[in-house]
Amino acid sequence: MISQLPWVSPAQPCIVWRKEMRGYHPIYLQGVLDRARRIPQIVLMDYDFANLSHSQFEDLCRDLIGAELEVRFEAFPEGPDDGMDGRHVTADGAIILQAKHYLRSGSVKLLSKMKAERASIDGLGPSRYILTTSATLTPKNKSDLAGAIGPWLHSTSDIFGQDDLNGLLRKFPHIVIAHQALWTQDSAVLKTIVTQAVSDALPKPAPMPTALARLLPTVTNSDVESPARDVLFILKASPLDDEFTLWLAPKLEAEGYHVFADILTLQPGDRWRRDVSRALEHRAAKVLLVCRNATADDQAMQDDIDIALDVAKTINDNRFIIQLKLEPGRKIKGLGDSIAVDFVRGWGEGLGTLLDTLKRQRAPKQADVAIINPNWEIFRRRDAIPLKNEPERLTSNWLRIVEAPDAIHFYEPSGVVDLDRMKRFAANHPFPVAVQGGGILTFEREDAIAEAFASVGRFKLKRSIPLDRLVQEGDRKLRLGKQPAQNLIHVMMKQAWFAFCREKGLIEYQFSGGSGFHASPAIAAIGQRIPWGKQGDRRSSMLRNRAKGHIWQFGVTALPNFWPFWHFKLKSRVLFAGDNGTANGLKIDDKRKMHKLRRTICKGWRNKQWYGRMLAFLELLSGESAYIRLRLSASEDVVLEAAPILFSSPVSTDLPDSQSGDDEETDLSTLGRPESDAEYPA
Repeated sequence: MISQLPWVSPAQPCIVWRKEMRGYHPIYLQGVLDRARRIPQIVLMDYDFANLSHSQFEDLCRDLIGAELEVRFEAFPEGPDDGMDGRHVTADGAIILQAKHYLRSGSVKLLSKMKAERASIDGLGPSRYILTTSATLTPKNKSDLAGAIGPWLHSTSDIFGQDDLNGLLRKFPHIVIAHQALWTQDSAVLKTIVTQAVSDALPKPAPMPTALARLLPTVTNSDVESPARDVLFILKASPLDDEFTLWLAPKLEAEGYHVFADILTLQPGDRWRRDVSRALEHRAAKVLLVCRNATADDQAMQDDIDIALDVAKTINDNRFIIQLKLEPGRKIKGLGDSIAVDFVRGWGEGLGTLLDTLKRQRAPKQADVAIINPNWEIFRRRDAIPLKNEPERLTSNWLRIVEAPDAIHFYEPSGVVDLDRMKRFAANHPFPVAVQGGGILTFEREDAIAEAFASVGRFKLKRSIPLDRLVQEGDRKLRLGKQPAQNLIHVMMKQAWFAFCREKGLIEYQFSGGSGFHASPAIAAIGQRIPWGKQGDRRSSMLRNRAKGHIWQFGVTALPNFWPFWHFKLKSRVLFAGDNGTANGLKIDDKRKMHKLRRTICKGWRNKQWYGRMLAFLELLSGESAYIRLRLSASEDVVLEAAPILFSSPVSTDLPDSQSGDDEETDLSTLGRPESDAEYPA
């Protein structure tokens, strides 16, 4: 079908609706009219809208239906649309417009989609509902869709299919001019007029980021050139994934791949988001989807996934989307049972698997030259803290082991013994005992073992094994490899630590990563300051205090380690109880609530506060001594330095440190600044 553009007079304005301005702002293009008067005939073609993206199709439908009804439809940013792509509100209610770009999917899938969205439409309760689609529709198709939509549809004439939209384009030819993507392949004359008119009439916009501009299709005199699909697109939902993206992208480029992620181009407001979607549609060879639980909940991310799924169908690649799993979680809608590349166990291991996957799937890459975009590193350094060429002393969370037994003893029973009974006695012995190789390993003397295990059997010392050799090499006679031997000594040292902390009266709590021991009311009152530090540089820190209606109690988990030297590593812990006016508080059994409290109350603690609490805790454990002794037997100890190891850094940072230690303890961030989510029901 062909139609002529009617003659227009210079007094009549031509209106172009600019979606990028987040609303309908008429731009009067006198230049368009001047040029149109000089062209005797302009033809309009029938369009199937195949070259329009989802967002471009929505823009076109808003303009066409708005012109037909002589109303202005509201436009909204990309993201969750609550079942509407346009809205016109009147005193009688709202007219809702929904645009479905279902050219390739067809009327059957469109009908299924509308049935699924019926509940959303009912929830909107519009005074009138209008549906537009790029699919061709028969009268029966429209009747079926009307049944799915329900009473909100006034009649089947409020359903606009492909043929109906082309009719509106002939009725309102100025809208064709406004939507350049619609006719770039059909009308070089109109393209020249509108491009020049817009260039003359509009102020020059900010330049598009180069990294993005290079990915978009280029327009020649009559065609849109389709560049090669040679880009790996990284899609992510959470800003928390920026660090991972900036780590992964340059490593992929070092392997010869061309990588793009919106982190390099998007500014506040996501002004380039639409162009990023276009680039994905035209240039993506593979989509690398960063998967967390937040991915499944982010509607904007789901829209990107839907676009990627459409591209996968278009190019017939059912492995187009490669999931990068950063945490255990739910499956992503639309991706079925596709296997994800596992980055949970380690980024390095995940990278190796991803490179193998890309190689197997023959993702395009530069075979000879690897070009790494310097913007990855520039972006990473954007918020970096400058270094100063001055050394700095740093306190670690390691306690050096300065003394340990020379040997561990293996005792073997003479005759047959009840193995289960032997294990029970070993577990209940006051000092660490491990059942191994038909006997027991312990640091106890022979007479102590003979007395303690007399009811189990007669045990004799078979041999003494140098402790250092056991840890470094294992023991062939006991069939203990190096790692199992280290694990065994690791457990025995932890048992000695547990016994020491229990003897001190600390509160024990089982965390997912091990047992933590916390300051109890018997050794630290609420708000009490525990002094620590060397004479002349004494400070004090609290180990228990009130915040946000709760009592927090500081503690640590201690983990023995043998590399690069023997030491215990301390992990800071905070335990909470409900503040019911007592010294102990009300016990909290809900682990999720405990986790939320740690994230809210402790998020304002600075390094100086964590450091001070750890040293005050160690002061409580060691008392007047410079060492902490853990009993491995009645006669053997493992001895730790009570002061953490100091390291020296050749450089330092210029970080603010304006508050004294005492001021830090009374700062609002320490006591818990009141917030709307401060309290959780018990």
